[in-house]
Amino acid sequence: MKRDKVELSRVSPVVLVSSEVEDKGREFGDYSVSLSIRYERALSNAGLIPWIVPTTIDPAMVAEVMRRSDGLMLSGGEDVVPEIYGPPLPESLRSKVHTTPDGGQRDLREFLLIKEALAQGKPILAICRGQQVLNVALGGTLIPDIPTACPKAIDHKRMDRRTDIVHEVRLTPDSLLAKITGKQRLGVNSTHHQAVERVAPGLRVCAMGEDGIIEGLELEPGAAEKFPFLLSVQFHPERLEDRYAGHRAIFRAFATACRRI
Repeated sequence: MKRDKVELSRVSPVVLVSSEVEDKGREFGDYSVSLSIRYERALSNAGLIPWIVPTTIDPAMVAEVMRRSDGLMLSGGEDVVPEIYGPPLPESLRSKVHTTPDGGQRDLREFLLIKEALAQGKPILAICRGQQVLNVALGGTLIPDIPTACPKAIDHKRMDRRTDIVHEVRLTPDSLLAKITGKQRLGVNSTHHQAVERVAPGLRVCAMGEDGIIEGLELEPGAAEKFPFLLSVQFHPERLEDRYAGHRAIFRAFATACRRI
């Protein structure tokens, strides 16, 4: 597929991108960061300059890097520490949860990033784990394991088809996501085993699977009038945007919002 050439300039928006934390010893003797190159490509294809967030939990540094950027994108990765949003899980369920190896520092870092982005009025795009951590940061909860809690749900962990559409989601009429994509239904990929349970105050569902699993969140209409852009999706549009216009439109809408800052 032929792609439009993207022109970047000194005034192109810079977007902070969160990254995954890898186990000690996987490549080095200490923790390291990991980020799929597809995020970078999707953002740069939309005319944005990606900037990986420093691995810090210093509030002052987080506030400063946010001031120097034009938006925030929260990427996918391992599970949010469950004790942050609920009581301790029984061992039978706890064994199904795989958190980052840094003791929850990524969770804390992203909470700080979300707080600063909201305080500074910077656009937010959250993907997969990003949707989950955004919902928790704002007061919502998660389903720790879909197969356990929702045995009739479809298989959402299709790791064998990460770059393929595997099911459809229904978009809420008049939602930001419906307006961006120009669709009422959107085909998506699916590589997760957790999902949003109780939606955080101030957010509303903008996409849902036929099995009732929440696939997208955005600000409630009243809040949306006061904030430039906030959208989260449970799927991975960065793995589909090279072939599907609806997924490409998500990054372009985010870029448009970042240019207005």
